[in-house]
Amino acid sequence: MNTVGTLITGLWLTGRLYSLDAGLVALLLYLTLPFNLLIYGLNDLSDREEDARSSRKGGWQGARLTPGEGGPLLRATLAWNLPALGLLAALLPPAALGVLLLSAGLFAAYSLPPLRLKGRPFLDGLSNVAYALPLALPALTLGTPVPWLPLLALMSYSVGKHAFDAAQDSPADRLAGTRTVATALGTRGTALYALGWFALAGALLWPVSRLSALALWGVCGGMALALARRPSPEQAARLYPLSIVTPWIVGTVAGVGLVYLLARGEWRGL
Repeated sequence: MNTVGTLITGLWLTGRLYSLDAGLVALLLYLTLPFNLLIYGLNDLSDREEDARSSRKGGWQGARLTPGEGGPLLRATLAWNLPALGLLAALLPPAALGVLLLSAGLFAAYSLPPLRLKGRPFLDGLSNVAYALPLALPALTLGTPVPWLPLLALMSYSVGKHAFDAAQDSPADRLAGTRTVATALGTRGTALYALGWFALAGALLWPVSRLSALALWGVCGGMALALARRPSPEQAARLYPLSIVTPWIVGTVAGVGLVYLLARGEWRGL
């Protein structure tokens, strides 16, 4: 949902319900296993100490690597990503390739030294705009206008969601000596910080789709307010399942409306 869904939405925003462009097909395949290995495989490798202290890791909410799994995971991540990026370099226009590499680079910098942006408060969340960048790839590949307002809205949402999700991990991060936006602001401050980003995301969506903006404010703003009223890592953990499904809820509201307009020939792109 966080990778393929963003690319498909970006394709629809160009005004095309589907496309057989070779670059887009290759991107679609890359944003399944290889790109997710780059995002979450590198993150699991770098977060082994924090994950070992986190009660929510080791189950459906995330992996807890054993000592012998690190090497195979790193080799798999490189084996899937390096050849795929080489192929995409041959298929994509320079602008699209540059945005894809920027997204991949931000994810790597979030997890890996020397930058390891996860341990740099505020930069940790701001680097999560990398989740939004694939929204621009179809437009850059097909030579159509970039959907700036949805792109900026998704960037804002991504920063807010990162902060919200970090609140539940603040005790484990403090024990591991990792400074994040949540350890810097505290739980209530983090909830209000996330709320501000969600408010901005909805405002950016408003001119494009008022229904989508209202869905984002209602779901994401609602969970941030709930955490602000009862600010604790435990409350953040209770709200985390809702945070997981927010892309599905808001994405469904936006996607159904967008496909409806496309099917009726009433959407020509931004």
